[in-house]
Amino acid sequence: KQKPWGKKENRKYLILRGVIGTIGLVCYFYCIDNMILADSSMLNKMHPFFTIIFAVSFLKEDISPIQIFSLILSFIGALFIIKPKFDMSVIPALVGVASAAFSGAAYTLVRFLGNKEKNYTIVFYFSFISVISILPFMIFIYKPLNMFQLLILLMSGVFASIAQFSLTYAYKIVQASEISIYNYSNVIFSQIIAFIIWQEIPDVYSFIGYVLIIGSSYIAYNYMKKRN
Repeated sequence: KQKPWGKKENRKYLILRGVIGTIGLVCYFYCIDNMILADSSMLNKMHPFFTIIFAVSFLKEDISPIQIFSLILSFIGALFIIKPKFDMSVIPALVGVASAAFSGAAYTLVRFLGNKEKNYTIVFYFSFISVISILPFMIFIYKPLNMFQLLILLMSGVFASIAQFSLTYAYKIVQASEISIYNYSNVIFSQIIAFIIWQEIPDVYSFIGYVLIIGSSYIAYNYMKKRN
């Protein structure tokens, strides 16, 4: 029985969350299309660290020396995955980091709106803005789909919606730094699926990056758990 457009004073933040989230999503899709799945997933999973940075600057949340150390460790891990060569081949990885930054900003806004709007109102704005902003590109660059491709797209939409509701609800009720360690299970599932379907195997530098980023996330998570 609620209005889908939310409260008047919150609409600018709801719209901003939708715009920033859509940009992050487009960056993530580009990264997936141009890197191996596990690497693109791990770069995107840096968003909890960007969320901490934005939460400190925007929401005025406290940050401890341990959290600063975990941030530095995660960025070192990202460098192992990106393996910068200072040529055009590094662009997909940089776009992947950008997707994490935009996602971090979006989830900071979700945290800000947590007690002000219903979680389905926040998800509605994100879904609505992403549809209307991407629709012109779909119309002008449309390619016919066979039934299998259509089914895959529909299922990706279903699973993404479930994930979005779950993650939005999580960010509403728990601090961002506490969620991150659970969110990294995505990388494990991505690697299993990528190996089964495409036989993708990350190199040793990527694995070092995975360990550093997940390790830094665990340090931040463990610190927050003990503090609370």
